[in-house]
Formats: sequence, C-alpha cells, structure tokens
Amino acid sequence: MNPNPFGQVLVALVTPFSADGEVAWDDVERLIDDVVTHGADGIVVSGTTGETSTLTDPEKIRLVEVAKAVAGDRAKVIQGGGSNETAHAIDLYRQAERAGADGVMIVTPYYNKPTQAGVLTHFRLIADATDLPVILYDIPGRSGIPIRYETLLRAAKHPNILAVKDAKGDFAEVSRVLNQTDLLYFSGDDANVLPHLAIGAAGLIGVTANIAPKPYRTMVDAVNAGDLRTAMAQHQALEPLVRATMTHVPGTVSTKYILHGLGRIGSPRVRLPLVGPEDAEAALIEDELALVAGVDGLDLSRFRPDRNAAAGGALPKVHGTTR
Repeated sequence: MNPNPFGQVLVALVTPFSADGEVAWDDVERLIDDVVTHGADGIVVSGTTGETSTLTDPEKIRLVEVAKAVAGDRAKVIQGGGSNETAHAIDLYRQAERAGADGVMIVTPYYNKPTQAGVLTHFRLIADATDLPVILYDIPGRSGIPIRYETLLRAAKHPNILAVKDAKGDFAEVSRVLNQTDLLYFSGDDANVLPHLAIGAAGLIGVTANIAPKPYRTMVDAVNAGDLRTAMAQHQALEPLVRATMTHVPGTVSTKYILHGLGRIGSPRVRLPLVGPEDAEAALIEDELALVAGVDGLDLSRFRPDRNAAAGGALPKVHGTTR
C-alpha cells in the first residue's frame, strides 16, 4: 500500500450554522478541537456531511484555514466536496492547497452522469492540478454512477491518487482493488467500518465520529494491534448510535440534531433543501439513542433534544454556486 498521508480516523465534519443559516465559526472551532482531542487524526471539511452543495467557495476555503489553525499538527485537513464541473473543482482544490489543506477528496461527478472515460478524465485533470494527495469518493447512491473496478485500476496509476473512500459496500471489489493496486481504502459507511478494516482498509471517514470519535480510535488501534475482540466490542457498542445517526434522515441532519441536544453546537440548523427532522423522525432518532450504552466518551444522560430549533431549513443570503 501507499504510505498514508491522511490519518486513519477521519471525521466527515458537519458545518455548524447559526439559526439563520450562517456558518457558526466558534462552533466550527469547538467541534474540530473536540473530535481531534478525542482521537480523530483527520478532518474532512465541506464534504457531503458538511453540506458542500450549499456552501460558497469562500466558506469552503475558510473551513480549511480554520481547521488547520485549530488542528495544527494533531490532524490532517482534507478538502472534501468538489464539483461536477471539472474546471470548478480544479479551481477549488487549488485554492484549498494554497489555504493549507493536506489533501483533497474528489467525489464522482454527480447528476450529469458521465461515462467512465469522463469520470477518469475528471479525476486525472484535478489530480494533475494539485500536488496534494487525492482520495476518490465512490458513492453511487448520491452521484448516480459508481467508479467501476477498471476505472479504479487506471486511476491508481496517477502518482497523486492514493486512496478511495468507499460507500459502495462491494467488499469483494474492495479486496480485488487492494490486491491489484497500492490504493488505500477508507470506509465511507459507518455501519461497515469494522468489516472494511477487517479486509485491509486503512481507516474510516465517518459521520457518527462527529458525535463519538473515541470508540473509532479504539477500534482502529485494536485492528492495528490484531485485537479483534476489542474492535468487535466497539463495533457492537456503536451499532445503535450509527443506526440513530444514519437511518432515519440524512446523516447531516441527525448529527446536528444530536450534537445540539448534547450542547456541543449552538443550533441544529441545516440549509435548504435539507430540513430538520419531523416529529416522527425525531422520535425514531431518540428511540435509537435510548438503546446506546457503553460508548466511550459519550454521555447521553445530558441529551436534551429541541425539535423546534431543528425544524425547517435555512435559506442563506449567498447561494453556494457563487464563486
């Protein structure tokens, strides 16, 4: 495998907003410091979980700057998101490099559904435009298309393309690519972190890790040490929390709802078209949380959900495509 320049426990960071939908920078700083202090060695800013689709480019670049200032040498900072417009993605990642990012994560072009030749060209041109190490993000459920096995083999020949975030869940293909390339794999599905690690993944890029990074640190360290029993115990303890976070509403929405209920961010607001959980959805999240026990570093006795604060979504003053 390639040397790992990204870390192993990477948090797909939510972007905290104020009630009116503006970025709450004090909350951003506190959240980054919290997850890094409790075991994260990588931060992915302005990815899917960070609501990249509704962030402006200046917000995305400032997130890199703030994350670098807070994390320092404790964690790598990865610029997530990207664009389904190749020229825009190149410009964004060049700005991120100048802002101090340690790496970039390129999502498969979404909505326009290019052929695999187009996908590969998109990846190569972006990787050519920066000296930063690159993670490819394979998430057909959101992009509409997969990165096919043959495309991964060809992309792996690029010197800057070092890793894949896998949200496809095809473990046979992961093993096949690991056998035939030097690519690092990161689990992009919170429910499958341990299975990914068990077949050779380098780490995770997780949503639930916003809420509880410490057990993921323990799990990864245990796998590194060959201690499957400890890793399994963490996996089992996390299962109801992962279900609460990833099942009933988009992960961004539930994560902010839970973090706000724990008093770790000032508002659970998301930007439209995302909206906060409806009462029935919030009740399901709360029912799942009631089953959580023994998650290291997580005290749910202080959880005070506020469904009214989470209701609806914010319409920001400046739309995300402005650049």
